[in-house]
Amino acid sequence: AVLMALFTLVVLAQVIFSKGPIGYDKWAGIFSAQWMKFLTFAVIVAMLYHVWVGMRNIFQDYVKPYGVRFVMHVFAIAWLIACTGGAIEALWRL
Repeated sequence: AVLMALFTLVVLAQVIFSKGPIGYDKWAGIFSAQWMKFLTFAVIVAMLYHVWVGMRNIFQDYVKPYGVRFVMHVFAIAWLIACTGGAIEALWRL
């Protein structure tokens, strides 16, 4: 949570203190630095872990048949891995 809050403050500061209209070029400039890409990726991984913990807890609390719960866990993990791959692709394409 601390990492996500710091990341939000860094991005807000860069947006607030930038001059001119905020378009694609401005956003690409903010995320083009290598340190910002790594920080963004760390925040995405933290957020995905947070999502996994929440989904796992919901599945364990409300889905009683083990087989159904296992399938839901596998699907959730596959979906989160795909989201991570999409984040990597989006970040390092800038």
